[in-house]
Amino acid sequence: MSYFNVRVYGLLINADNQLLVSDEQSGGRSFSKFPGGGLEYGEGLIDALKREFMEECNAEIEVLSHFYTTDFYEKSSFNDSQIISIYYLVREVDTLTMKFKTEALDFDPETLQSFRWIDLNELKESDVTFKTDQTVVNMLLSLIAESAD
Repeated sequence: MSYFNVRVYGLLINADNQLLVSDEQSGGRSFSKFPGGGLEYGEGLIDALKREFMEECNAEIEVLSHFYTTDFYEKSSFNDSQIISIYYLVREVDTLTMKFKTEALDFDPETLQSFRWIDLNELKESDVTFKTDQTVVNMLLSLIAESAD
């Protein structure tokens, strides 16, 4: 049976112009993505994103604006679902207090998730694993290039 899998992600850029990325391990794969995750039945997009940031980052966020919704077919890397991802620009309500890593996929033994900041001026498509996230990175890079002109 095929079905839709709705995902919601936050693009958090700090005061130092760095973008927050989540490195994770699931289903025997390691990958880099934006913080966020799956919509639960009966949940709105904004509530889901706020819940995901509390679960993953122990952080309250404010949603600023919609950034992008998947506009092409993407099959899940983990099952037979079709992925629909919605991205929002967000900001932290209070300073994030988690431990940040500097290397990709640098997991602590007790968790299969870690977070790191990537300078926007060093950001590249290969910093994230999945096609939709890579599309978002390219959109961010285009915006950065436009604002530099």
